[in-house]
Amino acid sequence: MSSKLFLLMILWTATAKAQSYQDIHKKAILIDTHNDFLTKVMEYNISLDTDLRGKAQSDLTRFKVGGVDVQFFSVWSDGKQIKPFAFANREIDSLDAVIKRNPDKIVKVGTVKEILKIIQQQKIAALIGLEGGHQIENSLENLDSLYKRGTRYMTLTWNNSTDWATSAFDDNRAAAFKGRGLSEFGKKVVRHMNELGMMVDISHVNEKTFWDVLETTTKPIIASHSSVYALCPVPRNLKDEQIKAIAKNKGVIQINFNSGFIDSTENIKELRFLASHQAAYDSLQRATKSEYIAEEMLYTNYKNESDNLRAPFSVLIQHIEYVIKLVGIDYVGIGSDFDGIVVPPQQLDDVSTYPLITKALVAKGYSQKDIHKILGGNLLRVLKANESN
Repeated sequence: MSSKLFLLMILWTATAKAQSYQDIHKKAILIDTHNDFLTKVMEYNISLDTDLRGKAQSDLTRFKVGGVDVQFFSVWSDGKQIKPFAFANREIDSLDAVIKRNPDKIVKVGTVKEILKIIQQQKIAALIGLEGGHQIENSLENLDSLYKRGTRYMTLTWNNSTDWATSAFDDNRAAAFKGRGLSEFGKKVVRHMNELGMMVDISHVNEKTFWDVLETTTKPIIASHSSVYALCPVPRNLKDEQIKAIAKNKGVIQINFNSGFIDSTENIKELRFLASHQAAYDSLQRATKSEYIAEEMLYTNYKNESDNLRAPFSVLIQHIEYVIKLVGIDYVGIGSDFDGIVVPPQQLDDVSTYPLITKALVAKGYSQKDIHKILGGNLLRVLKANESN
């Protein structure tokens, strides 16, 4: 064989592989279960239907570039608001305003049937994920109201615990919370979510709450944005026994992109980074009156240093594969946490970069069928199972 012919064969093979992963990605239903853009709206007064490159990790144009078909928008507050239920509704209002202006691009949906219809129309299907049970203010009526507005999962706690459920964060910092799980009202909340058709999300909860949920729920649960404890031992991640239990429940683990949750070396590097810029951080916090905005600005101001904190892209794939090897292909998906994280993995800069995940899975030898399950099929199955009475 001539060297020229050999070179042409190599180029043809490379092109065929490129087309293959792009075709697979295009045909998939890509679902991300956790994007914090609505919080960015409240903090920076920006809008999803504008060009936000350099300002946010998401916008409508980049969703389409990344092949996003279904986006769960997180509704979040940190528990310090006097009226968190009203605050949650303001975040949903901001999404509704974008949808009203762009009916040809994005539509709010509530069922799998509606999702499939909107995807056929080549629009983005939008749903709500409520991040933190404190936002219902101990009211099932408020939960009903948020369901009617498009909320299809609730993360039972954020880092702050409620009267009825305990967070992983509190469990690891305060003796009063240690080992406390669901109260009787908490179990009532879970049962009511089952009745509504709202997925129960155990990201952020402590282990006792996790096991109490599995003893209470009659429907498959999700971890909307969690990763693997065995690979990165932080309290927010799931241990092998928990992953196996979710698989037995027919639920799904949506892998979080945050470098601190996937790379076991990142947290110590981040602490050193923050310590080296403590004065700058304190100054930004005084100026912005927000620890979250101050931290994001600090990372932006020292971008060359903060980029070094980003986990290798391969580490994210390791978390996906770990779940697959432990419990099978049917129980893993994607919950990026974009616009809620400042150090995503290398290469995954924003929502336009999702095809890189498909490319990596193709290179690993996964079939189109299996990749489609990871990108969204598994989550659709769980959502459908929660819809049924």
